[in-house]
Amino acid sequence: MAIAIALVVMVAASVLFHFLSPWWATPLASNWKQMDDTLTITLVITGAFFIGINLFLGYMIWRYRHRDGNRAAYAPSNHKLELWLIGGTTLGIIALLAPGLFVYADYVRAPRDAMVVEVVGQQWAWSYRFPGPGGRLGTTDVRFVGPGNPLGLNPDDPDGQDDIVITGGDLHLPLGRPVRVLARSKDVLHDFYVPEFRARMNMVPGMVTSFWFTPTRAGRFDVLCAQLCGVGHHNMRGGVVVDEPAAFAAWLRGQPTFAAAKAAQPAGAATVPATVAAGVSGLAEQGRALAQSKGCVACHSVDGAPGVGPTWKDLFGHTGVFADGSSAKVDDQYLRTEISEPQARVVKGFAPIMPKIPLSDDEVQALIAYIRSLSAQAPESGAGAGKASR
Repeated sequence: MAIAIALVVMVAASVLFHFLSPWWATPLASNWKQMDDTLTITLVITGAFFIGINLFLGYMIWRYRHRDGNRAAYAPSNHKLELWLIGGTTLGIIALLAPGLFVYADYVRAPRDAMVVEVVGQQWAWSYRFPGPGGRLGTTDVRFVGPGNPLGLNPDDPDGQDDIVITGGDLHLPLGRPVRVLARSKDVLHDFYVPEFRARMNMVPGMVTSFWFTPTRAGRFDVLCAQLCGVGHHNMRGGVVVDEPAAFAAWLRGQPTFAAAKAAQPAGAATVPATVAAGVSGLAEQGRALAQSKGCVACHSVDGAPGVGPTWKDLFGHTGVFADGSSAKVDDQYLRTEISEPQARVVKGFAPIMPKIPLSDDEVQALIAYIRSLSAQAPESGAGAGKASR
């Protein structure tokens, strides 16, 4: 009897919690009301089964409770009941799956006039690419990925020279225009997700996935990774800014093309030269590009803001304290060790989550130069910056 009462109370409490819960979906900001409708259908069907099954179970427990002198009738099968259960379950599953199949088919079939934007995920940062005036994105290949080419654009493809590459900051989109998103990953499985758009898509290494949406409300919206992509997953965040068409066009015109970005790089930036006679400022710029391409900036801020790892602002020259209580001054050798062997010593207050990234000595040297440039205590001259400590 107590179990029957508990089941009825559980059902009543669950229904009340659903209607009184403060956790509701974010306000819709795209054309995908079908996503909300599909979710509502799923909740109604599963909720009806939840209520019906548990109330029926409670009734059966109460109706056929133990009574002295009564004996249960043995009924090993009931073909009529089995047919009803099979039929009802089949209809319920069809009602759950069919709307989603139709919605998904439309979700991946973008309008012909949709604007194209590429989203690239990596641990733990987002990058974006727009086609230039030619309207065609250039080809890419992992062989071309480097400090000066973080998305791996083919430098010999003329279609890619006017591509607009955004490796930091927010993604801007125009209000009221369909957008086709091409999604790819540079390392592990990611998922580009904007809750207000009800839009998300897995990003699988080695392939390009796609979906589309139309922003219907101006403003800034959070970008999240909806797949557990590693220990820094929670820090893989970004923003989408939906502008009026004129404001978006002005923003897009202000972004550099792939060709312009290559021309603005110091000579040899794509490979980080072993000799640095050109000066420390050029090497630091190479380190900045490398930090972007390798995803370092996803965990290490450059403005003092807290992050997954220690901030690089004013790091050089300070004393680093490790989890075992030891300490060391942050100099070239300190940084080289921390970059090359991140698990050898764990900085106090931070988790040992930094992966070991394959880097050449010249790349490590460039990163050190960049970190030095962010620190007020770093020597004004470049002395020592170009020496590879071993």
